[in-house]
Amino acid sequence: MSKVFPSASAALADVVKDGQMIAVGGFGLCGIPEALIAALRDSGVRNLTCISNNAGVDGFGLGLLLATRQIRKMIASYVGENKEFERQYLAGELELEFTPQGTLAEKLRAGGAGIPAFFTPTGVGTIVGEGKETREFDGKTYLMERALVPDVSLVKAWMADRAGNLVFRRTARNFNPNVAMAGRITIAEVEQVVANGEIDPDAVHLPGIYIDRIVLNPTPEKRIEQRTVRAER
Repeated sequence: MSKVFPSASAALADVVKDGQMIAVGGFGLCGIPEALIAALRDSGVRNLTCISNNAGVDGFGLGLLLATRQIRKMIASYVGENKEFERQYLAGELELEFTPQGTLAEKLRAGGAGIPAFFTPTGVGTIVGEGKETREFDGKTYLMERALVPDVSLVKAWMADRAGNLVFRRTARNFNPNVAMAGRITIAEVEQVVANGEIDPDAVHLPGIYIDRIVLNPTPEKRIEQRTVRAER
């Protein structure tokens, strides 16, 4: 059975709804599912809680959804590259749950592994720990963090076969495997789709059991988040 859908909009059509929790892979603009994010914007769903390391930049990545006010709450570890994100948060228009980067990765990994909560020393004694249960182990205080299980996960990979087995490329792997494993429904955007059996089993980074749908986007923009060059002499 092929999991490949003809377009990003078709893959999202009967899946996304108002008020859902949606996790999106990527780090900055590296390894983001560009076509799926654009299709999510075009779907018109609103009041979303989005989980992502950050929220893209103005006018690209999750910045598209911030511009159309489709995101009600962000669960993220970084804000700095998106002026609209900053403006909405400071104006009280956007709820933000700041989460340390390693904790965010583990919350997603735990969700995918069926672990409801875990303890970490990160954030003890800071605003991150306010209102959270603490426990002492071997004389050290730890915070209890709840796992994240999004309704829908959107991820980006380099290659997939028709059964959904994924191969990532270099740093574009980043949060994508954890995001994919955590979602109740996971949709992968890929640059290549090959026949089942063409990917060496030892080369599979994420088994197809975690992937429900695949969208082919052979020519993503892959925009650079920041480009700094030396001044001419």
